[in-house]
Amino acid sequence: MVTIRNLKKQYGTFPVLRGLFMNIQKGDVYGFLGRNGSGKTTTMSIITNTIPKDSGDVFIGDGEPVRVGYLPESPMLFGYMTAREYLEYIASCCKYSGDVNARVNEVLDIVGLTSAADRRSKGYSRGMAQRLGMGAAIIGEPQLLLLDEPTSALDPQGRAEVIEIIKRLNGMGVTIILSTHILPDVERVANRIGIMNNGIIAEEGSISELLNKYSTDRVNLTVRGLTADTKVRLLSVDFAKADFDENSGRFEFKCDNIEACAGKLMRIMTEHSIIPESFSLGTSSLEELFRKVVGENAT
Repeated sequence: MVTIRNLKKQYGTFPVLRGLFMNIQKGDVYGFLGRNGSGKTTTMSIITNTIPKDSGDVFIGDGEPVRVGYLPESPMLFGYMTAREYLEYIASCCKYSGDVNARVNEVLDIVGLTSAADRRSKGYSRGMAQRLGMGAAIIGEPQLLLLDEPTSALDPQGRAEVIEIIKRLNGMGVTIILSTHILPDVERVANRIGIMNNGIIAEEGSISELLNKYSTDRVNLTVRGLTADTKVRLLSVDFAKADFDENSGRFEFKCDNIEACAGKLMRIMTEHSIIPESFSLGTSSLEELFRKVVGENAT
């Protein structure tokens, strides 16, 4: 759906995009990740042709015209308008050629504002206003939808509502680029991600592919009152790289085979009558993956 090749953009003497390559397939929900100020909004603005690129290529679709919708981070609403009036106005601006009344009713249902359709938007909550902004972005029946931080200022309920709208739109065949720094939202809805760092896409692929590439399974174990001999036995477990914190009594074993590692630890603890304070298995999260790609001081 979107192919970007060697995209560059500079503001003054500062290069924001340094040769960006990106591939979004038709039907994707593409999680577009990066530090604040990394160039995500600049990239989306170039895709929507609201700012010019310096150089590079952006291809949308396969030669046929593609309808594009865009939700900026802070959508501009007219508080004196009702949701229905606002969507009718946006439909006229984008020269919607279908049945405007039917489309407005459909969009109100999709974004969950049917019951508030005739209330002035100045009285809307932040979540309702964001859903109205999303309604404006989809009124023209886009095939490609770009969402810039759509959940960043919302409470958990508002975030959940927006995520459900994204899932519903994707189920209707809309390809979505989701720019956000809220990584749990990406895990809930995206099938592919791209992580920006230093003006380029540093990693791109499915979440599972990238977790497999970067992550290591681990076992966390906390034991109090260890003897020196027992500590040595635990730290010598095969299949693992072990770290130990003397103050907390906490071990972390990074394993290539989590089942084998955990099994051997259990046998050692049974043989030496070690009673753990805590024992847990885990794998790397998207947040850990993100930090590995962009650096430990990522925000």
